Amino acid sequence: MQGISSRWLLRVLPWVQVSGGTFRVNRRLSHTLGDGRVEFISTGAAIRVIPAELGEIPALRGYEDPDVLQELADRFVQRDFGPGEAILEAGQPADQIVLIAHGKLTKVGEGFYDGEVTLGVVADGDYLGDHNLTEETPGNWDFTLRSATSGTVLTLDRSHLDQLRDRADSLRRHLADYQVAVPAQRTEDGESAIELAAGHHGEPELPGTFVDYDTAPREYELSVAQTVLRVHSRVADLYNEPMNQVEEQIRLTVEALRERQEHEMINNRDFGLLHNADLGHRLHTRTGPPTPDDLDELLAVVWKEPSVILAHPKAIAAFGRECSRRGLYPDTASIQGHQVPAWRGVPILPCNKIPVSRTGTSSMLVMRTGEKNQGVVGLHRTGIPDEYQPSLSVRFMGINEKAVINYLVSAYFSLAVLVPDALGILEDVEVAH
Repeated sequence: MQGISSRWLLRVLPWVQVSGGTFRVNRRLSHTLGDGRVEFISTGAAIRVIPAELGEIPALRGYEDPDVLQELADRFVQRDFGPGEAILEAGQPADQIVLIAHGKLTKVGEGFYDGEVTLGVVADGDYLGDHNLTEETPGNWDFTLRSATSGTVLTLDRSHLDQLRDRADSLRRHLADYQVAVPAQRTEDGESAIELAAGHHGEPELPGTFVDYDTAPREYELSVAQTVLRVHSRVADLYNEPMNQVEEQIRLTVEALRERQEHEMINNRDFGLLHNADLGHRLHTRTGPPTPDDLDELLAVVWKEPSVILAHPKAIAAFGRECSRRGLYPDTASIQGHQVPAWRGVPILPCNKIPVSRTGTSSMLVMRTGEKNQGVVGLHRTGIPDEYQPSLSVRFMGINEKAVINYLVSAYFSLAVLVPDALGILEDVEVAH
Protein backbone atom coordinates (compact mmCIF):
# COMPACT_ATOMS: atom_id res chain seq x y z
CA MET A 1 0.00 0.00 0.00
CA GLN A 2 1.81 3.09 -1.26
CA GLY A 3 -0.21 5.51 0.89
CA ILE A 4 1.37 4.41 4.16
CA SER A 5 3.73 7.08 5.52
CA SER A 6 5.90 7.42 8.62
CA ARG A 7 3.13 9.36 10.45
CA TRP A 8 5.62 11.09 12.71
CA LEU A 9 2.99 13.31 14.29
CA LEU A 10 1.09 10.33 15.68
CA ARG A 11 4.36 8.81 16.90
CA VAL A 12 5.81 11.81 18.75
CA LEU A 13 2.62 13.15 20.35
CA PRO A 14 1.94 12.13 23.95
CA TRP A 15 -1.62 10.80 24.15
CA VAL A 16 -4.05 11.80 26.89
CA GLN A 17 -6.98 9.60 27.88
CA VAL A 18 -10.32 11.43 27.48
CA SER A 19 -12.76 9.40 29.52
CA GLY A 20 -15.74 11.71 29.15
CA GLY A 21 -15.41 12.32 25.41
CA THR A 22 -14.51 16.02 25.95
CA PHE A 23 -11.22 17.61 26.99
CA ARG A 24 -11.39 21.10 28.54
CA VAL A 25 -8.40 23.45 28.49
CA ASN A 26 -8.55 26.08 31.25
CA ARG A 27 -6.25 29.00 30.45
CA ARG A 28 -5.27 32.18 32.20
CA LEU A 29 -7.27 35.12 30.93
CA SER A 30 -4.84 37.40 29.10
CA HIS A 31 -5.04 40.47 26.95
CA THR A 32 -3.07 43.71 27.14
CA LEU A 33 -4.89 47.02 27.19
CA GLY A 34 -3.14 50.30 26.53
CA ASP A 35 -0.47 49.06 24.12
CA GLY A 36 -2.20 50.58 21.07
CA ARG A 37 -2.72 47.25 19.32
CA VAL A 38 -5.93 45.27 18.99
CA GLU A 39 -5.74 41.65 20.13
CA PHE A 40 -7.76 38.66 18.95
CA ILE A 41 -8.66 35.13 19.93
CA SER A 42 -8.81 32.22 17.51
CA THR A 43 -10.79 29.01 17.76
CA GLY A 44 -9.63 26.82 14.93
CA ALA A 45 -9.90 28.88 11.76
CA ALA A 46 -12.42 31.32 13.31
CA ILE A 47 -10.88 34.59 14.57
CA ARG A 48 -12.70 37.07 16.81
CA VAL A 49 -11.66 40.38 18.31
CA ILE A 50 -11.59 40.55 22.11
CA PRO A 51 -14.39 43.00 23.00
CA ALA A 52 -12.34 44.88 25.60
CA GLU A 53 -9.57 45.33 23.02
CA LEU A 54 -11.84 47.63 20.99
CA GLY A 55 -10.84 50.18 23.60
CA GLU A 56 -7.51 50.47 21.78
CA ILE A 57 -9.35 52.43 19.07
CA PRO A 58 -9.11 56.09 20.17
CA ALA A 59 -12.83 56.86 19.78
CA LEU A 60 -13.76 53.91 22.03
CA ARG A 61 -11.05 54.41 24.63
CA GLY A 62 -12.59 54.49 28.07
CA TYR A 63 -15.91 53.01 26.96
CA GLU A 64 -16.71 50.18 29.37
CA ASP A 65 -20.17 48.80 28.63
CA PRO A 66 -19.35 45.07 28.17
CA ASP A 67 -22.64 44.17 26.49
CA VAL A 68 -22.31 46.84 23.80
CA LEU A 69 -18.64 46.01 23.21
CA GLN A 70 -19.53 42.33 22.89
CA GLU A 71 -22.26 43.09 20.34
CA LEU A 72 -19.91 45.39 18.46
CA ALA A 73 -17.23 42.69 18.37
CA ASP A 74 -19.74 40.10 17.12
CA ARG A 75 -20.60 42.30 14.13
CA PHE A 76 -17.07 42.15 12.69
CA VAL A 77 -16.80 39.88 9.65
CA GLN A 78 -13.72 37.73 9.03
CA ARG A 79 -11.95 37.82 5.66
CA ASP A 80 -8.98 35.61 4.81
CA PHE A 81 -6.68 36.74 2.02
CA GLY A 82 -3.61 35.61 0.11
CA PRO A 83 -0.55 37.53 -1.11
CA GLY A 84 -1.21 40.27 -3.65
CA GLU A 85 -4.92 40.82 -2.92
CA ALA A 86 -6.46 44.30 -2.69
CA ILE A 87 -8.34 44.65 0.60
CA LEU A 88 -9.29 48.32 0.06
CA GLU A 89 -9.26 50.36 -3.15
CA ALA A 90 -8.40 54.04 -3.39
CA GLY A 91 -11.43 56.15 -4.25
CA GLN A 92 -13.97 53.78 -2.75
CA PRO A 93 -16.17 54.99 0.13
CA ALA A 94 -14.41 54.69 3.48
CA ASP A 95 -17.39 53.01 5.11
CA GLN A 96 -15.56 50.25 6.99
CA ILE A 97 -13.40 49.77 10.04
CA VAL A 98 -10.62 47.28 9.30
CA LEU A 99 -8.75 45.35 12.00
CA ILE A 100 -5.58 43.51 10.96
CA ALA A 101 -5.71 40.15 12.77
CA HIS A 102 -2.75 38.56 11.01
CA GLY A 103 -0.51 39.28 8.06
CA LYS A 104 1.36 42.18 6.51
CA LEU A 105 -0.32 44.71 4.22
CA THR A 106 1.01 47.69 2.30
CA LYS A 107 -0.69 51.07 1.89
CA VAL A 108 -0.14 52.15 -1.70
CA GLY A 109 -0.93 55.64 -3.01
CA GLU A 110 -0.46 57.69 -6.15
CA GLY A 111 2.95 59.32 -6.43
CA PHE A 112 3.83 62.83 -7.60
CA TYR A 113 4.93 61.50 -10.98
CA ASP A 114 1.90 59.23 -11.50
CA GLY A 115 3.65 56.14 -10.18
CA GLU A 116 2.72 54.13 -7.11
CA VAL A 117 4.38 54.94 -3.82
CA THR A 118 4.33 53.00 -0.56
CA LEU A 119 2.71 55.03 2.18
CA GLY A 120 3.27 52.57 4.96
CA VAL A 121 2.90 49.01 6.17
CA VAL A 122 0.33 47.68 8.63
CA ALA A 123 0.46 44.33 10.40
CA ASP A 124 -0.96 42.32 13.30
CA GLY A 125 -2.99 44.46 15.69
CA ASP A 126 -3.20 47.59 13.53
CA TYR A 127 -6.50 49.16 12.50
CA LEU A 128 -7.76 51.45 9.73
CA GLY A 129 -10.83 53.58 9.24
CA ASP A 130 -11.36 54.37 12.93
CA HIS A 131 -12.46 57.89 11.95
CA ASN A 132 -15.63 56.23 10.65
CA LEU A 133 -16.76 56.00 14.28
CA THR A 134 -17.11 59.76 14.63
CA GLU A 135 -17.41 61.39 11.21
CA GLU A 136 -20.98 61.94 10.10
CA THR A 137 -20.18 61.54 6.40
CA PRO A 138 -17.05 59.46 5.78
CA GLY A 139 -15.07 60.30 2.67
CA ASN A 140 -13.18 57.95 0.37
CA TRP A 141 -10.06 55.90 0.90
CA ASP A 142 -7.01 57.85 -0.29
CA PHE A 143 -4.87 54.71 -0.60
CA THR A 144 -5.08 51.09 -1.73
CA LEU A 145 -4.47 48.43 0.89
CA ARG A 146 -2.70 45.46 -0.70
CA SER A 147 -1.57 42.28 1.03
CA ALA A 148 2.12 41.37 1.07
CA THR A 149 1.53 38.02 2.78
CA SER A 150 -1.43 35.79 3.50
CA GLY A 151 -3.47 36.67 6.55
CA THR A 152 -6.82 37.70 8.00
CA VAL A 153 -8.69 40.96 8.56
CA LEU A 154 -11.92 41.70 10.39
CA THR A 155 -14.20 44.37 8.93
CA LEU A 156 -17.16 46.28 10.32
CA ASP A 157 -19.53 48.17 8.02
CA ARG A 158 -20.55 51.68 9.04
CA SER A 159 -24.22 50.66 8.76
CA HIS A 160 -23.83 48.09 11.54
CA LEU A 161 -22.18 50.70 13.75
CA ASP A 162 -24.99 53.19 13.10
CA GLN A 163 -27.62 50.60 14.03
CA LEU A 164 -25.89 49.84 17.30
CA ARG A 165 -25.31 53.52 18.08
CA ASP A 166 -29.01 54.26 17.57
CA ARG A 167 -29.97 51.59 20.10
CA ALA A 168 -27.23 52.09 22.71
CA ASP A 169 -27.51 55.45 24.44
CA SER A 170 -24.22 55.00 26.28
CA LEU A 171 -22.32 54.48 23.02
CA ARG A 172 -23.98 57.47 21.39
CA ARG A 173 -23.08 59.74 24.33
CA HIS A 174 -19.51 58.44 24.46
CA LEU A 175 -18.87 59.12 20.77
CA ALA A 176 -20.48 62.54 21.05
CA ASP A 177 -18.29 63.43 24.03
CA TYR A 178 -15.23 62.27 22.14
CA GLN A 179 -16.03 64.63 19.25
CA VAL A 180 -16.38 67.73 21.43
CA ALA A 181 -13.62 66.94 23.93
CA VAL A 182 -10.96 69.60 24.38
CA PRO A 183 -7.80 68.39 22.55
CA ALA A 184 -5.58 69.30 25.52
CA GLN A 185 -7.44 66.77 27.63
CA ARG A 186 -6.23 63.91 25.42
CA THR A 187 -2.84 62.74 24.30
CA GLU A 188 -1.92 62.63 20.64
CA ASP A 189 -3.00 58.98 20.64
CA GLY A 190 -6.49 59.91 21.85
CA GLU A 191 -5.94 58.79 25.42
CA SER A 192 -7.17 60.82 28.38
CA ALA A 193 -4.35 62.77 29.97
CA ILE A 194 -3.12 61.20 33.20
CA GLU A 195 -2.19 63.23 36.27
CA LEU A 196 0.75 61.46 37.81
CA ALA A 197 2.31 61.40 41.25
CA ALA A 198 5.19 59.16 42.28
CA GLY A 199 6.73 58.10 45.57
CA HIS A 200 5.21 57.07 48.87
CA HIS A 201 5.99 57.25 52.57
CA GLY A 202 5.35 54.99 55.48
CA GLU A 203 4.11 51.46 55.16
CA PRO A 204 2.10 50.99 51.97
CA GLU A 205 -0.59 48.35 51.83
CA LEU A 206 0.46 45.33 49.79
CA PRO A 207 -1.81 44.53 46.82
CA GLY A 208 -3.81 41.34 46.71
CA THR A 209 -4.04 39.11 43.67
CA PHE A 210 -5.67 35.99 42.26
CA VAL A 211 -5.40 33.88 39.14
CA ASP A 212 -8.07 34.97 36.68
CA TYR A 213 -9.12 32.22 34.25
CA ASP A 214 -10.70 32.50 30.85
CA THR A 215 -14.46 32.62 31.44
CA ALA A 216 -15.19 30.53 28.34
CA PRO A 217 -12.57 27.73 28.27
CA ARG A 218 -12.29 25.73 25.10
CA GLU A 219 -13.52 22.16 25.06
CA TYR A 220 -12.17 19.63 22.56
CA GLU A 221 -14.56 16.86 21.60
CA LEU A 222 -13.14 13.67 20.17
CA SER A 223 -13.45 13.50 16.40
CA VAL A 224 -14.09 10.28 14.52
CA ALA A 225 -12.95 8.78 11.24
CA GLN A 226 -15.06 5.82 10.11
CA THR A 227 -15.63 3.46 7.23
CA VAL A 228 -17.50 0.23 6.57
CA LEU A 229 -15.30 -2.64 5.42
CA ARG A 230 -17.13 -5.14 3.21
CA VAL A 231 -15.73 -8.64 2.65
CA HIS A 232 -17.62 -11.38 0.81
CA SER A 233 -18.09 -14.48 2.94
CA ARG A 234 -16.79 -16.62 0.06
CA VAL A 235 -13.43 -14.84 0.31
CA ALA A 236 -13.33 -15.29 4.09
CA ASP A 237 -14.23 -18.98 3.76
CA LEU A 238 -12.03 -20.09 0.87
CA TYR A 239 -9.05 -17.77 0.59
CA ASN A 240 -7.75 -17.41 4.15
CA GLU A 241 -4.75 -19.66 3.54
CA PRO A 242 -1.85 -19.05 3.62
CA MET A 243 -2.80 -15.46 4.57
CA ASN A 244 -5.93 -14.36 6.40
CA GLN A 245 -7.68 -12.17 3.86
CA VAL A 246 -10.02 -10.58 6.42
CA GLU A 247 -7.09 -9.61 8.65
CA GLU A 248 -5.24 -8.12 5.67
CA GLN A 249 -8.33 -6.14 4.64
CA ILE A 250 -8.68 -4.82 8.18
CA ARG A 251 -4.97 -4.02 8.44
CA LEU A 252 -4.94 -1.89 5.28
CA THR A 253 -8.21 -0.20 6.23
CA VAL A 254 -6.71 0.72 9.61
CA GLU A 255 -3.62 2.11 7.86
CA ALA A 256 -5.84 4.32 5.70
CA LEU A 257 -7.77 5.52 8.77
CA ARG A 258 -4.55 6.40 10.59
CA GLU A 259 -3.36 8.35 7.55
CA ARG A 260 -6.65 10.24 7.57
CA GLN A 261 -6.31 10.81 11.31
CA GLU A 262 -2.94 12.52 10.88
CA HIS A 263 -4.34 14.58 7.99
CA GLU A 264 -7.18 15.82 10.19
CA MET A 265 -4.82 16.62 13.07
CA ILE A 266 -2.86 18.86 10.71
CA ASN A 267 -5.59 20.40 8.51
CA ASN A 268 -8.91 20.25 10.37
CA ARG A 269 -10.28 23.80 10.63
CA ASP A 270 -11.53 23.16 14.16
CA PHE A 271 -8.63 21.47 15.96
CA GLY A 272 -5.88 21.01 13.34
CA LEU A 273 -2.42 22.39 14.04
CA LEU A 274 -2.37 24.71 11.01
CA HIS A 275 -5.49 26.50 12.24
CA ASN A 276 -4.82 26.57 16.00
CA ALA A 277 -1.56 28.49 16.24
CA ASP A 278 -1.86 31.80 18.04
CA LEU A 279 -1.83 34.78 15.68
CA GLY A 280 1.26 36.16 17.39
CA HIS A 281 3.11 32.91 16.72
CA ARG A 282 2.68 32.90 12.94
CA LEU A 283 5.77 34.08 11.11
CA HIS A 284 6.66 34.69 7.48
CA THR A 285 9.95 33.95 5.75
CA ARG A 286 12.23 36.87 5.03
CA THR A 287 12.98 36.08 1.39
CA GLY A 288 10.78 33.11 0.46
CA PRO A 289 12.76 29.88 0.95
CA PRO A 290 13.21 28.64 4.53
CA THR A 291 16.61 29.91 5.64
CA PRO A 292 18.51 29.13 8.85
CA ASP A 293 17.57 32.64 10.03
CA ASP A 294 13.89 31.83 9.52
CA LEU A 295 14.15 28.65 11.58
CA ASP A 296 15.95 30.55 14.32
CA GLU A 297 13.03 33.00 14.41
CA LEU A 298 10.60 30.08 14.50
CA LEU A 299 12.41 28.46 17.42
CA ALA A 300 12.35 31.80 19.22
CA VAL A 301 8.55 31.55 19.26
CA VAL A 302 8.53 28.17 21.02
CA TRP A 303 11.73 28.75 22.97
CA LYS A 304 10.67 26.80 26.07
CA GLU A 305 11.80 23.25 25.32
CA PRO A 306 10.79 22.86 21.65
CA SER A 307 10.28 19.19 20.86
CA VAL A 308 10.01 18.76 17.08
CA ILE A 309 9.75 20.64 13.80
CA LEU A 310 7.25 19.26 11.26
CA ALA A 311 7.57 20.11 7.57
CA HIS A 312 6.66 18.74 4.18
CA PRO A 313 9.54 16.78 2.61
CA LYS A 314 9.82 19.45 -0.08
CA ALA A 315 10.19 22.14 2.59
CA ILE A 316 12.93 20.11 4.27
CA ALA A 317 14.69 19.83 0.91
CA ALA A 318 14.36 23.61 0.42
CA PHE A 319 15.88 24.21 3.85
CA GLY A 320 18.73 21.85 2.96
CA ARG A 321 19.42 23.84 -0.21
CA GLU A 322 19.58 27.09 1.78
CA CYS A 323 22.00 25.50 4.24
CA SER A 324 24.19 24.23 1.39
CA ARG A 325 24.20 27.68 -0.16
CA ARG A 326 25.62 29.10 3.06
CA GLY A 327 28.05 26.26 3.62
CA LEU A 328 26.15 25.00 6.69
CA TYR A 329 25.46 21.39 7.58
CA PRO A 330 22.43 20.71 9.80
CA ASP A 331 22.89 18.42 12.77
CA THR A 332 21.25 15.04 13.06
CA ALA A 333 19.16 13.73 15.94
CA SER A 334 18.23 10.22 16.95
CA ILE A 335 14.53 9.75 17.50
CA GLN A 336 12.90 6.36 17.97
CA GLY A 337 15.89 4.64 16.42
CA HIS A 338 16.00 6.87 13.32
CA GLN A 339 18.59 9.47 12.35
CA VAL A 340 16.78 12.61 11.17
CA PRO A 341 18.00 16.12 10.33
CA ALA A 342 17.87 18.66 13.16
CA TRP A 343 18.33 22.37 13.69
CA ARG A 344 19.68 23.66 17.00
CA GLY A 345 19.16 20.16 18.34
CA VAL A 346 15.44 20.07 17.46
CA PRO A 347 14.52 17.15 15.11
CA ILE A 348 13.02 18.07 11.73
CA LEU A 349 10.45 15.40 10.87
CA PRO A 350 8.77 14.94 7.46
CA CYS A 351 4.99 15.15 7.24
CA ASN A 352 3.36 14.88 3.83
CA LYS A 353 -0.01 15.99 5.27
CA ILE A 354 1.16 19.61 5.43
CA PRO A 355 -0.17 21.02 2.14
CA VAL A 356 1.88 22.59 -0.64
CA SER A 357 -0.06 25.25 -2.53
CA ARG A 358 -0.23 25.61 -6.30
CA THR A 359 2.14 28.54 -6.04
CA GLY A 360 4.77 26.30 -4.42
CA THR A 361 4.47 27.46 -0.80
CA SER A 362 4.03 25.45 2.36
CA SER A 363 4.34 25.79 6.15
CA MET A 364 6.73 24.57 8.83
CA LEU A 365 5.57 23.90 12.39
CA VAL A 366 7.48 23.79 15.65
CA MET A 367 5.84 22.56 18.82
CA ARG A 368 6.44 21.59 22.40
CA THR A 369 4.74 18.33 23.32
CA GLY A 370 3.44 16.86 26.54
CA GLU A 371 0.78 17.65 29.12
CA LYS A 372 3.34 18.26 31.87
CA ASN A 373 5.19 20.76 29.66
CA GLN A 374 1.93 22.56 28.77
CA GLY A 375 2.47 21.65 25.16
CA VAL A 376 0.59 19.91 22.36
CA VAL A 377 -1.11 16.62 23.24
CA GLY A 378 -3.11 14.06 21.31
CA LEU A 379 -6.51 13.08 22.66
CA HIS A 380 -8.02 9.61 22.46
CA ARG A 381 -10.22 7.16 24.36
CA THR A 382 -8.99 3.67 25.08
CA GLY A 383 -11.06 0.76 26.34
CA ILE A 384 -13.87 1.17 23.81
CA PRO A 385 -15.89 -1.91 22.74
CA ASP A 386 -14.28 -4.16 20.11
CA GLU A 387 -11.00 -2.24 20.37
CA TYR A 388 -8.50 -3.30 17.70
CA GLN A 389 -5.86 -0.67 18.48
CA PRO A 390 -5.85 2.11 21.10
CA SER A 391 -8.95 4.24 20.44
CA LEU A 392 -9.73 2.30 17.24
CA SER A 393 -12.43 -0.34 17.03
CA VAL A 394 -13.45 -2.95 14.44
CA ARG A 395 -17.08 -3.88 15.07
CA PHE A 396 -18.91 -6.73 13.32
CA MET A 397 -22.12 -5.43 11.71
CA GLY A 398 -23.53 -8.67 10.39
CA ILE A 399 -23.96 -10.37 7.00
CA ASN A 400 -26.41 -9.01 4.45
CA GLU A 401 -28.59 -10.86 1.91
CA LYS A 402 -25.70 -10.92 -0.59
CA ALA A 403 -23.45 -12.81 1.82
CA VAL A 404 -21.23 -9.75 2.38
CA ILE A 405 -19.69 -9.41 5.84
CA ASN A 406 -19.69 -5.81 7.14
CA TYR A 407 -17.26 -4.38 9.69
CA LEU A 408 -17.51 -0.86 11.10
CA VAL A 409 -13.99 0.53 11.56
CA SER A 410 -13.84 3.66 13.76
CA ALA A 411 -10.94 5.79 15.03
CA TYR A 412 -11.55 8.41 17.77
CA PHE A 413 -9.04 11.21 18.22
CA SER A 414 -8.42 14.92 18.62
CA LEU A 415 -5.60 17.30 19.48
CA ALA A 416 -5.21 20.16 21.97
CA VAL A 417 -2.74 23.03 22.28
CA LEU A 418 -2.59 23.66 26.03
CA VAL A 419 -0.96 27.11 25.97
CA PRO A 420 -0.42 29.43 22.98
CA ASP A 421 3.39 29.39 23.04
CA ALA A 422 3.45 25.61 22.52
CA LEU A 423 2.98 25.96 18.75
CA GLY A 424 4.54 28.19 16.11
CA ILE A 425 4.15 28.24 12.32
CA LEU A 426 6.42 29.58 9.58
CA GLU A 427 4.07 30.43 6.73
CA ASP A 428 4.49 31.06 2.98
CA VAL A 429 7.61 28.92 2.76
CA GLU A 430 8.77 28.63 -0.86
CA VAL A 431 9.65 25.05 -1.71
CA ALA A 432 10.22 25.42 -5.45
CA HIS A 433 13.70 25.88 -6.91
